[in-house]
Amino acid sequence: MPNVALSATVESTLPVTETLPNWPTKREPSPSEISASTRQGRLAGRRALVTGGDTGIGRAVAVTFAREGASVLVAYHGDESDAEETCRLIRELGGHCHAHRCDPRSPEDCSEVVARAVLELGGLDIVVNHSDDIPTSESLLELSPKQLDTAFRRHLFPLVFLTRAALPHLEQSNAACIISTTSETSGPTSGLDLSATQGAMANFTRTLSSQLAPREIRVNAVSTATSRMAPVADTVSSTECYLFLASSSARYVTGQLIHPNAGALLNG
Repeated sequence: MPNVALSATVESTLPVTETLPNWPTKREPSPSEISASTRQGRLAGRRALVTGGDTGIGRAVAVTFAREGASVLVAYHGDESDAEETCRLIRELGGHCHAHRCDPRSPEDCSEVVARAVLELGGLDIVVNHSDDIPTSESLLELSPKQLDTAFRRHLFPLVFLTRAALPHLEQSNAACIISTTSETSGPTSGLDLSATQGAMANFTRTLSSQLAPREIRVNAVSTATSRMAPVADTVSSTECYLFLASSSARYVTGQLIHPNAGALLNG
């Protein structure tokens, strides 16, 4: 892979807006609809670890990657049956999938799930750091130390622990990339704790991309919309962003946040 050319992030000076008027509400597609999309083999031969791959966007990403030829290990912290359902959908496509329980807040668990992925998949090319949002505090006066600690342990710590554990294996790949999920949570009605973690994750992504570019490891994020900002992006739009960033089409893209947010204007 040619050396990654870092591109400067253009910061928007436009103000944050609320939901666009008259934007149509779209039904979320089922996993079967996602898996039935046209296969183009864009990730043929790739090996992917997807955290939070048991439900929601995480599951859709895992299924989409498998549809495009990747072997997948799904890391989950919830119900084992949900993770097994993701694997069932992938196997129906003829793909390879394994599931492994992991508490992403634990550095030991993160090291273990990476080792399991390397063992089951034969190596590692793609790491997707995904977790669902947690309830937030909109008032600084109501924000407790425990809430703040919980937010950072839920979102930022897993990104650090999992990435650190995966780096030695990603360095052996000729198509290595790290993709994280962030949320668009800025503005007067955003939760302070979640907003702080998402800002930290965005800056972590940009800084790490600069550090890892000489090693030809790309680092990007998909910033999913929240109902406070804009209509939640439909699953297909979001998963296609992950697919683009994981594919060779994005071989010169690093340090970037993609916003499938129905047109909301953002600062940064």
